Amino acid sequence: MAVHFLRFNSYTVVSAFQRARCLAIISTKKEANMTKETSIDTEKLPTVHTPTVTTVPRPPRVHRGGAWKIIGVVFFCFVASFLGSWAAVQSGLITVNGTNTTTERRRVIEEGNVVSEVAKEVSPSVVSIVTESTARSYFGASQQQSAGTGIIISKNGYILTNRHVIPDTATKVQVVLSDGTQYDDVKVVGRDSLNDLAFLKISGVDSLTPAKLGDSGDMQVGAKVIAIGNALGQYQTTVTSGIISAIGRPLTASDESGESAEQLENLLQTDAAINPGNSGGPLVNIAGEVIGINTAVAQEAQGIGFAIPINDAKGLIKSVVETGSLKRAYLGVRYLSITPDVVSQLNLPVKNGAYVTDSNSAVVSGSPADKAGVRPKDIITKVNTVAIDARHPLSSQLSQYVPGDTVTLTVLRDGKTIELKATLTQYDQ
Repeated sequence: MAVHFLRFNSYTVVSAFQRARCLAIISTKKEANMTKETSIDTEKLPTVHTPTVTTVPRPPRVHRGGAWKIIGVVFFCFVASFLGSWAAVQSGLITVNGTNTTTERRRVIEEGNVVSEVAKEVSPSVVSIVTESTARSYFGASQQQSAGTGIIISKNGYILTNRHVIPDTATKVQVVLSDGTQYDDVKVVGRDSLNDLAFLKISGVDSLTPAKLGDSGDMQVGAKVIAIGNALGQYQTTVTSGIISAIGRPLTASDESGESAEQLENLLQTDAAINPGNSGGPLVNIAGEVIGINTAVAQEAQGIGFAIPINDAKGLIKSVVETGSLKRAYLGVRYLSITPDVVSQLNLPVKNGAYVTDSNSAVVSGSPADKAGVRPKDIITKVNTVAIDARHPLSSQLSQYVPGDTVTLTVLRDGKTIELKATLTQYDQ
């Protein structure tokens, strides 16, 4: 097994033992000094890789008049040392050049610096959220307190978080900025019924630091990400890092009691630790841009967390910041996201898109889709210029728009591609 030392080059490590033996053979009058000279500073060697050093046996006594023998022994030791070093290097047992180790350490340090710098940049846009709510039971009503995280999305105090961070029974919401500034009686703007999102508003502010929003559609598996939040409700910013381990994941999320279950789709999966209290906080890329909202962790497995792609919230963010109210764009179709199983079962001619189901209620009467001319069995393959696939599902694309926006739908119908224009209306919460 190759042993790599961080502080010694190969020649020094090999020759130290051989030189010790040579010195033992040459001199018997300075055994104490010899022992001191050949001792090894084990603190400099990795514990698991420290070789066992056996005691050198007492050498035979050297008689006077054996000068030529001593010279011969010295020459032999020198040659043996040189050949031993050369053989070890050639066999690959010892790394002569520490470049690989140094490069690896430098890369780890640089990645650590990136995480630190990104956290420093994003933290002013991350807030702690504390809620008080009334819980009713057989024994009567009681007050409960919970904590989560939020993301500042405007200078004048709008905040994005998870819906489950803001219970519908909340009687008081408090926000604490990263610098410790505390705001009481924060207003709940709205809670999205179709996704785990909610919006808050701090009154009387105009100089907060909004987070930079990235493009979650650009994220690739293996991309470095950083999760920032108010972990465990300690009212201070915590930072973890990891990678995107999967995209487009569906799951059923619920609270610790198993209640309040809801189906979430198109989630980003990450191995960056998402702890209790981190819900509603940002998942950011190495450019410091928010690409997701931390929302859930896998109960059966450690180290697996999930985030709502920021693109799925952009339409709502725009409507809240511009109008002060929660307005979701609405198309009005019932569809299946096309997967290999759907392709096989329905014998579809394409591998991606949104298949409008074959039923009379697939296209809601009077809806934007109905007015645009969408029919059952249509396959919507694009919204404007973005192709619909596992990474860009139809619901995610529509979530980027606000009521009143007009979009171009590319539709495959009876083997022909057509384009339809639909003006989105407001979804009735």
